[in-house]
Amino acid sequence: MRKTAEALFPSASHIFIFKSPNFQILSSPNFQIFKLRYMRNIDIQSIKQRFGIIGNSPLLNHAIQVAVQVAPTDMTVLITGESGSGKESFSKIIHQLSPRKHGQFIAINCGAIPEGTIDSELFGHEKGSFTGAQEARKGYFEVTDGGTIFLDEIGEMPLGTQARLLRVLENGEFIKVGSSKVQKTDVRVVAATNVNLLQAVEKGTFREDLYYRLNTVPITVPPLRERGDDVYLLFRKFASDFAEKYKVKPIALTPDAVQELLSFRFPGNIRQLKNIVEQISVLEYEREIDARKLREYLPREQSSSLPAVLRKEGTPDQPFSERDILYKVLFDMRRDVSELKKLVFEMLAHHTNEQDLLKEHGHLFENFESYNGHTYQAQEQQHAEGFYLPVKQAQSHDYEDQRVEDIPHEAAEESLSLEDKEKELILKALKKHNNKRKYAAQDLGISERTLYRKLKQYDIEE
Repeated sequence: MRKTAEALFPSASHIFIFKSPNFQILSSPNFQIFKLRYMRNIDIQSIKQRFGIIGNSPLLNHAIQVAVQVAPTDMTVLITGESGSGKESFSKIIHQLSPRKHGQFIAINCGAIPEGTIDSELFGHEKGSFTGAQEARKGYFEVTDGGTIFLDEIGEMPLGTQARLLRVLENGEFIKVGSSKVQKTDVRVVAATNVNLLQAVEKGTFREDLYYRLNTVPITVPPLRERGDDVYLLFRKFASDFAEKYKVKPIALTPDAVQELLSFRFPGNIRQLKNIVEQISVLEYEREIDARKLREYLPREQSSSLPAVLRKEGTPDQPFSERDILYKVLFDMRRDVSELKKLVFEMLAHHTNEQDLLKEHGHLFENFESYNGHTYQAQEQQHAEGFYLPVKQAQSHDYEDQRVEDIPHEAAEESLSLEDKEKELILKALKKHNNKRKYAAQDLGISERTLYRKLKQYDIEE
């Protein structure tokens, strides 16, 4: 019986000890299914050892199994997963287990190549095709003929380059930049992305036909937070690696620290975990880490301090551009400054009842907790009576050095027109500086060009 088991499972005969006298169990359908599952697990474990993949998560095993099955074909593969989850390892599995394993393998980050040069990088260019092209150059699709090209961050590829890539996938043809000659290439494309390409298709930033051409066989790499105990296995692996690298004793976690580690979400996935383990290995003298010490190295959840963009119901799901937001801020500032000018002129010119004045303009001071060193808190019972501000004190201290203090205050006969006040200020400035527009404009706080326009507007003769 043992010899029969060794014949069936030569690589693991030492773990089989059959005590049942019924030898026909080996020919039963259930045993054959068990045999296939066991051999499949053996294959996955050998793949993990070969490519340095750590973990036993069912999601991870499924992704590896799909990569192993699709590797012998020439089908295009799209690998999706969050940044730092290890997508490039799957592209290497596909290449090394394919008939192209003796050909060249090149990994390219499409997001790291400038838009103006990515066509030249991928497809090559002819001499003189653009400024700086002093000689002809082969592109990656020509260099990797007969091999595999891994296009990471495919969602960052410009639309023009996407059209060129689609032609390569459909016909195996490409044209160099600055050339009209069609060239052939036999390259297998494995693409990867950390964004939702269907949403990119809806927004018009990714070609729909290219998406379906790339997505022949999808492989989803699970994020680290969905891999359960794999987090701790990876922690121990990195701790051992860094201990060997820095010639120190490997760090270990207490049971409460293990629970703390497993409960963290790791938005940066494996890359983030590796960085944290390296920090602890280098910085900590104590080699046993408890939960309190581990929390010092786990970044807290931080909310963005950027302003939120609010949308009304029924409006398209498109964010405002930075220019739109800037324009809105500038218009709001301009409105507030205009109202403040009006308020100051009315205070200086007409001794208006300050309560009535601030009832009208109190919204300008809603965000101020203090004014001239005094604190004013709006109480519930005073809210309806307006916002109080010591206007007279502000007149006597804040404006004593201002030029506008020379304006005569004759409340009974003074005009309420801002244009009249502006014209009067211009005349006083010109008189003071003997009709020299340059110095008058500086005194008024406006440009000489604006002053000239005001002179024409008010028909003032110098």
